[in-house]
Amino acid sequence: MLRIITQQADVKSELQRICDRTQDEQVLHKEATVREVLQAVKRQGDKAVLHYTAEFDHQILKPEELKVTGSELDAAYQQVSKDLLQAIRLACQKIEAFHRQRVPKSWVQFGDDQVVLGKRYTPVDRAGLYIPGGRACYPSTVLMNAIPAKVAGVPRVVMVTPARGGKMVNPAVLVAAQEAGVQEIYRVGGAQAIAALAYGTETIPKVNVITGPGNIYVTLAKKLVYGTVGIDSLAGPSEVLVIADETANPAYVAADLLAQAEHDPMAAAILLTTDAGLAKKVQMAVERQLVDHPRRIDTEKAIAHYGLIVVVESLEAAAELANEFAPEHLELEVADPWALMNQIRHAGAIFLGSSTPEAVGDYLAGPNHTLPTSGAARYASALGVETFLKHSSIIQYSQTALEKVASAIDILATTEGLPSHADSVKLRVED
Repeated sequence: MLRIITQQADVKSELQRICDRTQDEQVLHKEATVREVLQAVKRQGDKAVLHYTAEFDHQILKPEELKVTGSELDAAYQQVSKDLLQAIRLACQKIEAFHRQRVPKSWVQFGDDQVVLGKRYTPVDRAGLYIPGGRACYPSTVLMNAIPAKVAGVPRVVMVTPARGGKMVNPAVLVAAQEAGVQEIYRVGGAQAIAALAYGTETIPKVNVITGPGNIYVTLAKKLVYGTVGIDSLAGPSEVLVIADETANPAYVAADLLAQAEHDPMAAAILLTTDAGLAKKVQMAVERQLVDHPRRIDTEKAIAHYGLIVVVESLEAAAELANEFAPEHLELEVADPWALMNQIRHAGAIFLGSSTPEAVGDYLAGPNHTLPTSGAARYASALGVETFLKHSSIIQYSQTALEKVASAIDILATTEGLPSHADSVKLRVED
């Protein structure tokens, strides 16, 4: 059952426990396994990828079976309903429209003495997308990762995702990938897939940036290859924090909490409310909605371990607790959500009002659903077009401009004990 506590209890330590839920005592052991996988793939390429795919995913593949074929991609369209295809295409349109507004523009500024300064944005050459396939299929995750890469102008976008029974990849995932502009798809998952993208194999190309969520092994692999390639983030289990007042509908709030809890046994679902009566109603609504829930076991585990209702003294107190937790998803189901939002400093995505469930953002509102978790919203942001871009500074000085700053450069370079730095300027102004 979803627990109810009051703010007089040690709420902060309880929220910290939930925030720290990914700090598994066996992480070091798992990291050792991941290091072994990475090194093997780096040395042996496809051979190691196939070995670990057989060992961990129980899929026996040949090298030529790693890449999803054109006939499989064509067949996927015949295996999804027209309604699903329309929904995927609608989501594509909305996600692309949002991300096109976020493309940074290169700029150049012409200053005094013919000094030119600027910034130039260019896409990476190759992006690798990891799409999980363990507990469910995630065509929405395909769209959220592939579309920003496409909008950024990445010329080569490849995707890896684990196959399941019969070496098959979910057709909805394949259709979403094609609609979003993915050019190559490989049926491999786990740490070995991250290694293949980071180092390249005979079949799978080396990429510059890897994005997409996964289990602890995938996350550790991304952490360990960072520096060889760029990554989006180290994603943890999903989480939602709802702030609600007496105007909130308890059935809506309960459904939103369960929408996160059903993801994973480690998902977190938290309600902060000023209304003790609402707290009890939500607790009861959660129990009712769990009856005959298709994912009841995992959902109940998440609720039991990482679900919580806190009755707070005020909305200001709720906002402060939310800022300390820095949730991935924050719902403001209150009479005046815009006023309360002004008090929020840390959240991956903020959903305003009772008609804006987090599921809207998961699928097709437009903003990305790949968000910082486990408190990372204090310093990190959603995946976006910028993830697939890098920027170069542009600098041009005229002779006159260089002469004006030569003395200052000489002093700074001399102070740092770098005489050739100073000479590189002196030679130009003394000639």
